[in-house]
Amino acid sequence: MAADSEPESEVFEITDFTTASEWERFISKIEEVLNDWKLIGISSGKPLEKSVYTTGAWEEKSDEISFADFKFSITHHYLVQEPSDKDGKEELVEDALPLPMQDLLCMNNDFPPRAHCLVRWYGLREFVVIAPAANNDAVLSESKCNLLLSSISIALGSTGCQVPLFVQIHHKWRRTYVGECQGPGVRTDFEMVHLRKVPNQYTHLSGLLDIFKSKIGCPLTPLPPVSMAIRLTYVLQDWQQYFWPQQPPDIDALVGGEVGGLEFGKLPFGACEDPISELHLATTWPHLTEGIIVDNDVYSDLDPIQAPQWSVRVRKADNPQCLLGDFLTEFFKLCRRKESTDEILGRSAFEEEGKEVADITHALSKLTEPAPVPIHKLSVTNMVHSAKKKIRKHRGVDESPLNNEVLNTILLFLFPDAADKLADGFESRNSTSAGNNPPPENEDYNLFSQFKSAPSDSLTYKLALCLCMINFYHGGVKGVAHLWQEFVLEMRYRWENNYLIPGLANGPPDLRCCLLHQKLQMLNCCIERKKARDEGKRGNLSDHSPGGTSGDAGKGADHSGDNPDKEKEVGKSWESWSDSEEEFFECLSDTEDLKGNGQENGKKGGAKEGNKEPVNLKPEGRLHPHGKLTLLHPGEPLYIPITQEPAPMTEDLLEEQSEVLAKLGTSAEGAHLRARMQSACLLSDMESFKAANPGCCLEDFVRWYSPRDYIEEEVVDEKGNVVIKGELSARMKIPSNMWVEAWETAKPVPARRQKRLFDDTREAEKVLHYLAVQKPADLARHLLPCIIHAAVLKVKEEEALEDISSVKKIIKQIISHSSKVLRFPNPEDKKLEEIIAQIMSVEAIIARARSLKAKFGVEKCENEEEKEDLQRFVNCLLEQPEVSVIGAGRGPAGSIIHKLFVNAQRVSAVPPLDEELRRSGSSEERRLNTGAVSDFPPPTGREVILRTTVPRPAPYSKPLPQRMYSVLTKEDFRLAGAFSADTTFF
Repeated sequence: MAADSEPESEVFEITDFTTASEWERFISKIEEVLNDWKLIGISSGKPLEKSVYTTGAWEEKSDEISFADFKFSITHHYLVQEPSDKDGKEELVEDALPLPMQDLLCMNNDFPPRAHCLVRWYGLREFVVIAPAANNDAVLSESKCNLLLSSISIALGSTGCQVPLFVQIHHKWRRTYVGECQGPGVRTDFEMVHLRKVPNQYTHLSGLLDIFKSKIGCPLTPLPPVSMAIRLTYVLQDWQQYFWPQQPPDIDALVGGEVGGLEFGKLPFGACEDPISELHLATTWPHLTEGIIVDNDVYSDLDPIQAPQWSVRVRKADNPQCLLGDFLTEFFKLCRRKESTDEILGRSAFEEEGKEVADITHALSKLTEPAPVPIHKLSVTNMVHSAKKKIRKHRGVDESPLNNEVLNTILLFLFPDAADKLADGFESRNSTSAGNNPPPENEDYNLFSQFKSAPSDSLTYKLALCLCMINFYHGGVKGVAHLWQEFVLEMRYRWENNYLIPGLANGPPDLRCCLLHQKLQMLNCCIERKKARDEGKRGNLSDHSPGGTSGDAGKGADHSGDNPDKEKEVGKSWESWSDSEEEFFECLSDTEDLKGNGQENGKKGGAKEGNKEPVNLKPEGRLHPHGKLTLLHPGEPLYIPITQEPAPMTEDLLEEQSEVLAKLGTSAEGAHLRARMQSACLLSDMESFKAANPGCCLEDFVRWYSPRDYIEEEVVDEKGNVVIKGELSARMKIPSNMWVEAWETAKPVPARRQKRLFDDTREAEKVLHYLAVQKPADLARHLLPCIIHAAVLKVKEEEALEDISSVKKIIKQIISHSSKVLRFPNPEDKKLEEIIAQIMSVEAIIARARSLKAKFGVEKCENEEEKEDLQRFVNCLLEQPEVSVIGAGRGPAGSIIHKLFVNAQRVSAVPPLDEELRRSGSSEERRLNTGAVSDFPPPTGREVILRTTVPRPAPYSKPLPQRMYSVLTKEDFRLAGAFSADTTFF
């Protein structure tokens, strides 16, 4: 029994042959992808229109599949076509060939200029490619190639897919594919040969026809005619006979007046080298039949002049060097520099012998120190100019980055009024500046608000252009630092001497402009206030009447922050004070105001009574009566007072103020403090109003200042008369209202005796300090929007001369992109580089247009019709990958191209002078040699497409399309064949 049970206990290993192998899984994945992409079943579509492969849109979708651990990418390439109504009917046609086989014979899209290589070789509108996923992977062995071919053959047969399926073999750079297409009872095999060295018998048409016929192996004795399409490509590289039209800039003539393209305030434009490197002429014979022409190793009928079709494409130089692009790039590099102005120019500039560094910013602190030195020698102006002398002394003329001629030219360009100053001495100059003229209301002028730069006629804009030019031609970053230092010194000089800065619009800082422009406008506001105040004081002293200017001397005089009576307290006449001392006088004015306020507080009772009934206060600071309005209680006319103007603010001050107010929080105390801080201007206006209208009340002020807060109603009185009764609005009656509090604390003080809302001395020093500490990198960041603005205007100006539609679109994109990027502070470098790259691309396109115009002689053409045709041809060359030449070699453009090739051939045939002298022989022999030169060089590329329809493999098989494409270049030979066979009758 034990022996019997032993066999039963043995375990038998069962091999399950139903388990799928890796190969089967791979085939299954291919089928799955084809199903997902809905490529199963009969493919249908309308016949292809001419040039649709170039003009139509191509799309692709990809997926990843793997054979064991080897990954492949599978990609579906297809031409996007509108579905036609005929598609359903076409499917019913019996024995119809699959669409790819019909495409093999279609002649409407031979030699497309821009398409996938398989489209060019086989003329297909749709196909699927399986290729190794990694770039360095390759299918090299023959067995693996056959395995992949078997896989796709099985997948196509199983799914009924009629779309051709290709497999990429060998290294990717070789672009070698094999594939298959299946239909009902038919199959097409796609095969390829790729060689480096060309066999001699295949360099001409007769040899290619032999290989095509032998491959078909047609059993019929009278072989059906073979249709041929031939293209020969000629390359023109030698443009010597046409000089590049861009004139190089004359740098030496920059200062002498003959500035040409390098005038300060203008950006250069154009390419420094020819932006067109090659011209490719393709001569095509689209429909030829075998036997019509002869092309063998001895003789050829393929004369390019006789070709029925010519098409041209130009090869553009890679990144041609362009002047505007170089300027922008070099200026942008400044933004990444980290050195300060002192580090660039050398710290020794400010050093005194045996003393510590004495910086200009310490000038004010020196003034406050007790010293026996006369005070005028310690003024800021003297300190600045002594520092300036030391800079020049230590650096020396030769070491200065900018020579005096260039520097003076720039300063006169930036400050044209300096020439007037030299002519008129130190008389007060006209304060009108270029910015005061009404700006032209056009789109280009208003670009500054989109770019946050500065108006194109402003000082800031001119400064940016000068710095850009200096950075490129005159000493780079050192030159920039030198000019900026001189600019800052000029700003201080103008502040000290009450000279307005030219090229800036009047009024408060324009927040639409860059911060540097706002700072300069702020300084101008300070100079304007200081100038008006100084003139007002001199006027008061000459009149010897402190209150004489209260109503009639104009608003500017009443902005003075000091009462002339206080000058008597100081005990000196006005003329004895220097400019710098006057600033100290302004600082003392605050303490004097406090003393005055203290004296008024002593008479507080009288002031309070003044709110209820008129007291004997003299009205001061009246501007003019407010219509027919009268004061409610005394009944006297209500006068509008002269008030202080609100303090101008730059965007950084506004941001700083908003941060301070935000930090006060949301508590009641914080809100109250915030309201008090914001009501400084209100309090000033109330004090001015009280001074101009003695005996007034809050209701009077509200009627002038905020009429909506004074509500009037018609009421019937006791006698039955209709009278108008008024009262304050609800918000004015809220307890602890800020308006009521301010009114109670306000004293009758005219504007000229109030503490200044805008301390121009302090603000001017802040601006000057801000300018002095700017590094060249900070400066470049501030001014880059101005440079981009100038570059866009330059590009628009140049484009207007050429009228290129594609450039117009790009310029609009640049403006749109720039306005988004530059509107915000501190834009990213990457985005700025993108804008500069776009401007450079536009410059290159315009340069190419000019180069082509010069080469095709568009401007020299006298016939208007021909001129228009040539202009259109040049524009097409810029925008399209390939342009057909109307009239081929006999048209106006064709004849010019022919001349270009003829001239290039003659130049290449003429030997260099030394060789010609050495060569023996008569002049007649040389003439014969040069006369033998052909009009065109040997073709760089030869492309041939051979097509026919023959039964394969047997005489009784169905006639099917056969096609072979051949391309021959200097180092490359490729044959791509599509050979169809009948799988039913063989």
